[in-house]
Amino acid sequence: MSMAYRSDAVHVRAPGKINVYLGVGHPHDDGYHSLATVFQAVSLFEDVYAYPSDDFSLEVTGDVDVSDVPTDDRNLAMRAAKMLAQATGVDAGVHLVIRKGVPVAGGMGGGSADAAAALVACDALWGTDVGSRGLHELAARLGADVPFTLHGGTAIGAGRGDELTPALARGRFDWVLVTSDQGLSTPEIYRSLDRLRGFGDAVAEDPPLSLDVPVGVLQALRAGDAHELAPVMHNDLERAAVLDRPDLELALADGVRLGALSGIVSGSGPTIAFLCADPEAARALQQELRATGREALHVHGPVHGAQLML
Repeated sequence: MSMAYRSDAVHVRAPGKINVYLGVGHPHDDGYHSLATVFQAVSLFEDVYAYPSDDFSLEVTGDVDVSDVPTDDRNLAMRAAKMLAQATGVDAGVHLVIRKGVPVAGGMGGGSADAAAALVACDALWGTDVGSRGLHELAARLGADVPFTLHGGTAIGAGRGDELTPALARGRFDWVLVTSDQGLSTPEIYRSLDRLRGFGDAVAEDPPLSLDVPVGVLQALRAGDAHELAPVMHNDLERAAVLDRPDLELALADGVRLGALSGIVSGSGPTIAFLCADPEAARALQQELRATGREALHVHGPVHGAQLML
């Protein structure tokens, strides 16, 4: 019987995300950039199972290609588990099993979802009870997207993206995702953007919080109006991603031609998120895109963050 179905597992599910809006500022000397972003958690999930163990180990399965996913300390979930153990003085290990449903290196935060799920799962397994604030602080040390995946919903991210403010988003937004077999490196896409902008030097002080999410984006989310949101979606990283992968530009044009209200590269790419008017329009677009030979998934948001599954 697969370990993922053993009864002694703690099972946590965490969502992938899309960036409805992503403004990128100057690079900071620690490698991060100042950001102004709006995250939305969508119905594409990572499942993490935590089992009692004397040491730390990890295995990865999934519905997507997991051949490039590390199973050592390069994996954010492994680092999350060890960080929690060190922070709480736990003298125990864990065996983590990750079942991936979010595209690998697709700009949808799958690794961040794994880390958030691992924090919640190990906290429950070990009974450390660090609380939501403690989990958030640990998540922020692991990466800019991890705190959002912990909480889910729709949120504004400032600073490095980890300073979160919940954003009111009424109703449901339907998206069609076009995925790619070939991922993109997030650090390289940021470096490419810096080169395009001519940024030669990093900013020494903490990233300024002067970047703002346009009011129109927040109004559209608050109204729950996909037609209002479509023209104000934006991603500063899209130009760099398209230069690296010219096929993305064709896919963006095809999606709009076939019925999407708008399309955007998700995060650092290469996944493309098409916003649709309603579930019926999304299903129709999914069929049209699949007819062109593309892998297309219909998802919706916002959804909850990392959750214990009973």
